[in-house]
Formats: sequence, structure tokens, C-alpha cells
Amino acid sequence: MNKKYIIALMVPVISLFVGCEDKLDTQPEGSTVTSEQKEEVVGKDPDKAVAGVNAIFAQFSQYMPNEDALGAERHNDFGFPSVMLFTDANGYDVVSEDNGYNWTGNSLDYSDRDYTSFESQIIWNDMYSMIYAANNVIANIPADVEDPTSQFYLAQGLATRAFNYWVLAQLYQFKYVGHQQEPCVPIITDENAEVAAQNGTPRSSVEDVYSLITSDISAALDLLESAKQAGITRTIITEKAEDKRFFSLYVAYGLRARINLSMEKWSEAAADATKAIENAMADGVSPAAISDVNKPSFWTMDEPNWMWGIKIAETDDVVTSGIVNWLSHMGSLNYGYAWYSKGKQINKALYETIEEDDVRKGWWLDEYQESPNLNNAYEGIIADYDFAPFTQVKFAPYKEEAGSSTNASDIPLMRIEEMYLIKAEAQAKGGAPDAGKTTLEEFVKAYRNPAYVCEATSPDGIQEEVFRQRRIELWGEGLNWFDVMRLETGVDRRGGGFPNATMVFNIAPDDPILLWRIPESEIQANPGLTEGENNPSVPAPEPVADL
Repeated sequence: MNKKYIIALMVPVISLFVGCEDKLDTQPEGSTVTSEQKEEVVGKDPDKAVAGVNAIFAQFSQYMPNEDALGAERHNDFGFPSVMLFTDANGYDVVSEDNGYNWTGNSLDYSDRDYTSFESQIIWNDMYSMIYAANNVIANIPADVEDPTSQFYLAQGLATRAFNYWVLAQLYQFKYVGHQQEPCVPIITDENAEVAAQNGTPRSSVEDVYSLITSDISAALDLLESAKQAGITRTIITEKAEDKRFFSLYVAYGLRARINLSMEKWSEAAADATKAIENAMADGVSPAAISDVNKPSFWTMDEPNWMWGIKIAETDDVVTSGIVNWLSHMGSLNYGYAWYSKGKQINKALYETIEEDDVRKGWWLDEYQESPNLNNAYEGIIADYDFAPFTQVKFAPYKEEAGSSTNASDIPLMRIEEMYLIKAEAQAKGGAPDAGKTTLEEFVKAYRNPAYVCEATSPDGIQEEVFRQRRIELWGEGLNWFDVMRLETGVDRRGGGFPNATMVFNIAPDDPILLWRIPESEIQANPGLTEGENNPSVPAPEPVADL
């Protein structure tokens, strides 16, 4: 189970372009779909739209979707949660030991930036697979569709495409502001897919990628609003209680709030976060109370604070595999790799900033390997596997059963708590620091620490404090890397408690090692790309003395 998997020879890889007939042909059956044909497809067989939307969200979690492309079975290959694991390991808040059971070792030391690494190929393949599925839906529903059910389905495709390009934009280039004209990633849509399949397509600029992102998410919002007014929501569509796999109106507002935050459009981010909160609260979503999170939790979509997530079923291959899933690597209280890799810890310096009255202090073991959030069964697991101080006990095992080997917990993609933090930062940076300070204080006092006081008063100071709160609140949920890039923090692991001296780095915010490289296979298969147009190949970061 050697965690080093940089390969020395080329293997077949899923490509966006020619030479890839099985997946990512960019356009279904290689044909162009006209507006009239789109109307005909949906009108005659609406089940195709249903199947297309289900295919989108099936892409989010899969068992080794890249096995054939990689020519290898990788136990960290399971859809978008793989991206979450890789990016969290790249940063400085999710600490782990580089050992034979830790499948994020390459992301700890940045050898994943080699463009023949499995991680590089997994990220590229997974993100463009979801874009492909989204394009299939978009291609088969006209933009001016009036049927509210079809509007809902089209919105799913547009919002998913926006989400995927938003993720890609922050992996393959530096932040939006100041880098608008820099190369980002190739744009593949339902409209250019056939030409791209024949001729390839170059990297588009950051500005052009964000133009598509903002256009898609705004169109999705309009469609979801129209559908909702006609009584069509994700509850009606799925004929069950809120199925949080799908985009609702408030999830789309939440995504646009994230996008605007990335673009430093402060007033727009604050407004969208506010709308996300208002619409979510109207649908029964609310922040988790102190009594909800004073124990391991964050395992099911049924928790009232979840807005959007990945639904995992007991029968899914990632679950029946036992260990090839996100919770196996992340979870301390369930069976999986974490029992043998020594688990995931919080940055020690960050942990020490958490106030004693803050319920979140118990989301991790203290220096004595204890947490007030644990019952006797959970404490027994911690003792049996001798987890290090600061190991996470935030994420509960499936059904809160200590030691469960059924790793079928759902995976959070967006929680309402994030919206309060976006709103506070955007208010402060958008010219209303007093309002931002109030938003932050009221949120933390009500839901995490009744004694909390925000000492910062300046826009930058409040932004920094919000960032600290985001690092604590959203720890392990695959979001931190986007903050690292947009806030230009660099990656300073000194004093963080990293157990391997070889993993202690202090990487500058503009170091090109922070950027992922387009996989070599894509460069070779895409006529629109050349070797010289990739992000630069640079040496791995040099370890520095710890603090």
C-alpha cells in the first residue's frame, strides 16, 4: 500500500479531446444539437432530462472512476471528495503524517504537481467529467424553456458547470483580481464541444472563465426562481424531503456568494449571502446550535445546517469497498485508513487560538488526547488507536455508531454557517466594517461561543478574523485552499505541528508551485495546447526550520 504513486511511464488518461472515445468526447455522440432539437428532446422524453441530471450528481462520488485511465487502482480515487482531500493536504490546517497508510502524502509534499502524477490526472478528469455531464443537460434544454420542471433541470446543469469552473479557476491560476488576463483552463461548453473535439481548445483567460461562471450561475438563479414560483423545488422533483444533492435557489445564491467573494465583489457577495440565508431559513435550514455540535456530527444531510452535499448510500461501491471513500481517510471514529495513518489533525497554532468557551474546541483532541465531546465508546477508539493530540473528532461515524465499518456518511459541500462568514467579510471589505463586525459577533455568540468578542475594527482586521473563523468552522470540508489562494496567504506550516520535518514549508503566495499543472496526457491529446503553455514546472518546496 505504498502511498508514493508518481509514475515513470505514460498511461492512458481520460482526455477532453481526440483519442478518447469512451469518456469526455465533449459532445454526446459527436453531434451538434440545435435549439429546435433541444425542444424536441425534452418535449418527447422528459425522462432524458431526469437521467441527465442524475448523471451529474452521480459524478460527485464514484468508486475509482479513473482506474482505466490511470492504469491503476488508487484508494484516493472517489470523485470530488478526492479533490477535497488533495487541496486540504496542500494547505497548512489539515495536518497528517507522511506514512504508508496516508494517501495524501504527495499532496503534503507537492509532488502531486508533477503533471504525470495520479492526483493531477484525477482532478482534471473528475472536474471535466462533471462538466461533460452538465453540458449534456444544458445541450438538451433550450435556454428560454418555459416549463418549470425543465427550468429546474436546466438550472442544475448550469449551476454545476459554474461550480466546476470556479473550482478549476482557483487550482490552475492565481486569484481573480490582478490575474484576469492570465491563462486559466480550457472552456468546454455545449456550444463549442464539437469544434473543440476536432481542433482542440486553448486555455482561456481567467476573466473569460469567470465570465462563463457568472453567466451560468446567474442564469441558474433566474431559472430556479421561476421554477420555484411555479411550485417546482428539489422537494417536489425528488418526491421526498429536501434532497440536498441538488441545487436549490438558496444553494445557487450561496455559490454566487462564493464566486463574488473570489472576485472581490464585496457588495454583491454580501447581498447573495444574505439572500442565501433568508431563503434557506425560509425552507427550514438554520445554523447548528451549540447543543448540536458539542458531539461528533456533520455526517448526514438531515442535519438542519446543511445546504448542499454529496449523498452516500450504503450500497454505493465506495461504501462496500470499506476503505475507498472520503470518511475512511478523514474519520477518526470509524473504521478506515485513519486508524492506521494516525489520522488528520488541526494546525496546532490555530487550535491554540480557539477560546475555551468555544464549543468547537472539542472538535479536536487537546494536548492530553481528550475532548469533552466524546462519549465512552468514542473515547475507547481514541485510546485503542493512540491518536495524536489535535486529531479531529468533528466528523461522526455513520449513524453515530462508534467504530462503524459502514462509511456511508454524507459529505458536506455547503453549510449555512459559511454564508454568515461570507456576509461578514464582504460587509467589512465593502465599506461597512461595523456591520461586518456585528454580523460576525452575532453569529459566533449565538451558535459557537456566547462569550465571543471580535476585537478587530478595521476592514482588513475583520477579514483576518473571519478567515480565522473560516479555518475553524469549515476545517476539513475542502474549502480552505480557495481561501489560501484568494487571500494570498501562502502556505506557512511552521508551528503547525506537522510531524515530518520534511513537510514543514513556508511557501510564498506567488510561488508557482501552488498552481496545478495540466496533465501531460491532456497536453499531448489537445491540439490547442502546447507544452510551453502549461503552468511552469518548478522544484518542490524546500523544508524550513520549524518554530
